[in-house]
Order: sequence, then C-alpha cells, then structure tokens
Amino acid sequence: MAKIMVVDDETDLEILIKQKFRKQIRQNEYEFVFAINGKDALDKLAEHPGVDIVLSDINMPEMDGLTLLSELHESSPLIKAVIVSAYGDMENIRVAMNRGAFDFITKPINFEDLTLTMEKTLKHAREIRKTLQAIKENNILKMYVDENVLNFMGGQEYESKIMANESIEGTVMFVDVCGFTKISETTSPDVVVTMLNTYFDAMVKEIMEQNGIIDKFIGDAVMAVFRGEYHLDRAIDAALAIRNQVNSLPKGEGKETYQPKVSIGIKSGEMISGNIGSATLKRLDYTVIGDTVNTAARLQDAAIENQIIICESCYEQVKEAFKCENLGSITLKNKIKPLTVYNVLE
Repeated sequence: MAKIMVVDDETDLEILIKQKFRKQIRQNEYEFVFAINGKDALDKLAEHPGVDIVLSDINMPEMDGLTLLSELHESSPLIKAVIVSAYGDMENIRVAMNRGAFDFITKPINFEDLTLTMEKTLKHAREIRKTLQAIKENNILKMYVDENVLNFMGGQEYESKIMANESIEGTVMFVDVCGFTKISETTSPDVVVTMLNTYFDAMVKEIMEQNGIIDKFIGDAVMAVFRGEYHLDRAIDAALAIRNQVNSLPKGEGKETYQPKVSIGIKSGEMISGNIGSATLKRLDYTVIGDTVNTAARLQDAAIENQIIICESCYEQVKEAFKCENLGSITLKNKIKPLTVYNVLE
C-alpha cells in the first residue's frame, strides 16, 4: 500500500481526495495522510513513517510548500514531492524543481492527470528504495561471501555454469586456535564470541595481506586458499605472521587464564574448485575439495601449538626461503603411507 501525504490549507481538498480515490482506499492501494501546512507536514511525517510521496500546495500559512521542499530534501531525501498549486508560473515551477520537486501540477486539479503523476512518482520512489535496499543487501553479502564468489555470480553464464567446477593449483591452509574448545565450555557465550572474533580478525588481516582467500570459518578454525604466483610461499608468510600476531595478543577473560596459540597445517597441490552442494535446494558452498585439502586439514590436526606443519613435497619447494625442522614421519588419518613432515620456524 502506497502512503501519500497531502499538504494543503484548503480543508475541502481532503474531502475531495477521499471521494476521488475511495476505491483505492477501500482496496488498501492508497493511504492518505493530510496536513494543513509545511510545519504540520513535518510533524506528521515523524508520526507516520513510511510516507512515499508528498503532494503539496505552495501558498500556505506558517510554512509554504517551497520551504517544505527544502526541509524534505534535507530531512527525508527518499520522499518524492509533487507541487499541486494554482501558482503555475515558470518562476514557481523553476524554484520548485531546484528545491527537489519531482513534478508540478496546476490547479484546478485534473484528477486523471494527478493519478498518472502519483503513479509515476510512486514508481520512481519505489525504484530508489529498491536500489538502496539492494546496495544495503550487497554490502551485507560482502561480509559473508568471498569476493571470488560475487565475481562468479556476476558472470553472464552464472545460471548455466552454477554447478561447474575446475581443477586448480593452489595452497590450502588450516589454522586452529589451540585449546579454545575447553575455554568455551567454562566461559559465557558473549565473551567467547568476542575473544574468537578478535583472534579471527588478526588471522584474516594477515591472510588478506598475502592475497589469500578466506574459504570458511569452522568453529574455532579458519580455512584459507592461496592461488596464483608463489601461492605456497605466500601461505607460509601468512602463517608466520598469524603465529606472531596471535602470540602477541593479550590473555583471554575467561574463568581460566587463556593465552591464545595456533596450530597450522599447509599443503600445496591440485584441487577442485567450484560450487559444492544442492542446486535444487539452492544451498551451495563455493569452495575447494580434494586430497590436497584433506591433507592440509590432517596436518593441522597433527600440529601442536605454535607449529606450522608442511609435508616433504612442500618443504622441497620452499627450503631455500624458509627455515624448517624435520619432525620425522607421521601417519595421518585415512592415509596409508606415513608422511615426512616439517615445522616452519621462520
């Protein structure tokens, strides 16, 4: 239902408006709010939120229509105004348009013309509100969805390729906050969330600094993906920076004294990238899957606090750039052969 304010000191106009638009009022298409001058209109706008358009006369006591236009432009820029006045000379029309009027109708009122003008103005007002809502929703969406997903959604063939995937070379990193599950059992939820968001914020900044992509947050862990040139080197640089940043954070506020530490697993190799889930249920996750991802997760599981664990194949690629220590061979879950692993020191 459209909400329309009529501002005019001629009380007969209220009766006429209600008569001419009685059908639309009965069918809940229009709701009218009436004011006798500009000041009264501003007061009633505060009492009646959601007004879409204002139909206003010019010559009124206390506050005229042209002054009201200026006030509306400052206080309620989304509300579109149409001047309805017997003073239809070019000077008044020019001043009204300069002060933000959407249109101008002269008295005596031609109600057919008024109806068309109201519908045109209402359509414009709704389009503006929809655009602003879309911008707001898009800004919110950016907080939850990675930029690569948004770029994919903006592609011309998005609908036809929604379940498509590709094989990529990259590096996956899992970062876990050590011992945080125990703290969450004895600490109030609001404190837990505040602490965890502080840790995540420190991690995300370092990942983004190395052009990494936050794939997802998993409880108190982060999964990140690095693509492009030197993706393994950049992932390790991010891991070292995360470890240093988290180690420098203050102790937590839980019932137990808690100093945050992280354990990190990194694996580089081939993986499948694309939308995983159900197109039918419209529930998808744009992510990476494959043995590389699984191994990175297992390496993180095997790491203790302050360790950054990589496998031998990754070590061979970066041994000249990073100082590492050989931790020997370990057997990972669901892996037949043991893996030789290294802890990245610096």
